[in-house]
Amino acid sequence: MKKNKNESWFRRLIKKFLFAFRGIKAAYKQEQSFRIQLIIAVIVIISGVIVHVSTIEWIFIIIAIGTVLSLELLNSMIEKFLDNLHPEAHERVKIIKDISAATVLIASCMAIIIGLIIFIPYICGCG
Repeated sequence: MKKNKNESWFRRLIKKFLFAFRGIKAAYKQEQSFRIQLIIAVIVIISGVIVHVSTIEWIFIIIAIGTVLSLELLNSMIEKFLDNLHPEAHERVKIIKDISAATVLIASCMAIIIGLIIFIPYICGCG
């Protein structure tokens, strides 16, 4: 993005947000995993509203959701970059992609554990 000296800082900031939202839209359209995780995030948020989770629980929920979605976007970016850089199958590329996917798996498992810790007391009536 070439900087225009006459363009205000606010206008540049708005453009940066638009670029970021365009990236989210592209990921939503192209990445099934991102769509699934976004749907799960919406379900978790709605569930949190229904059971009236506490402020501290919301903090953990938001951190977990943000971590999983951010790592999924990063994983998708790494995969697309490597596919463009090295379109043919290659063992080192496969290992990098597998490790990148593993980061999302670990974050997702962490989010599930956080969700269970938060929601089980509400489900069993002891929260």
